[in-house]
Amino acid sequence: MINKIVRSIAEALDGVKDGSTVLMGGFGAVGQPDELIEGLIEQGAKDLTVVANNAGAGRVGLAKLMAEGRVRKIICSFPRSAGSVVFEDLYRAGKLELEIVPQGTLAERMRAAGAGVAAFFTPTGAGTKLAQGKEVRVFDGREHVMEYALKGDVALVEAWEADRWGNLTYRESGRNFNPVMATAAAMTVAQVHHIRALGEIAPDNVHTPGIFVNRVLQLRRGPEWY
Repeated sequence: MINKIVRSIAEALDGVKDGSTVLMGGFGAVGQPDELIEGLIEQGAKDLTVVANNAGAGRVGLAKLMAEGRVRKIICSFPRSAGSVVFEDLYRAGKLELEIVPQGTLAERMRAAGAGVAAFFTPTGAGTKLAQGKEVRVFDGREHVMEYALKGDVALVEAWEADRWGNLTYRESGRNFNPVMATAAAMTVAQVHHIRALGEIAPDNVHTPGIFVNRVLQLRRGPEWY
């Protein structure tokens, strides 16, 4: 019987290794897998490359992971945002590598990884510093930059609901980067608010098929969860 539901954060993150590339879903705080990120802090993996929309805020979640020296490099679209004090301090001190990727290109690089496409050309970034060192070709009279697919060892995503096969449904804007990240990693772990019986999620509402999901963790509230 296929059952991808796990019972603890430790079980959900078992096997995440030092040096892993970790894709973290969310757009700001929306759709962000906060419990899994906190669990990763407890799990102990270090020397990580993190792919996310931004570089965290305050001193919790991704920012806390970086503050503890566990992140070697971050690949994101918006490294500086309100409250990104941890990133700025680490970057200025030379303790954190940064790769800035335009938001649409970031999403497409992960979508390409999930689709088995090795690379693609895009006009985004052509003629700017973001194109330096990259192959450039002209299509229809316009410069295009070659971008490589972006694969993850692990994807941490948040969904609204799942079944035991790992089929996921996202709620409203919580969908954001989560679906493309789920397809682009060797192991995808989803934190979800609700577990549904098989067949309860209508096929048209399956935003990420279970074939892309390895583990499902239902969110719980209260001290017993930890």
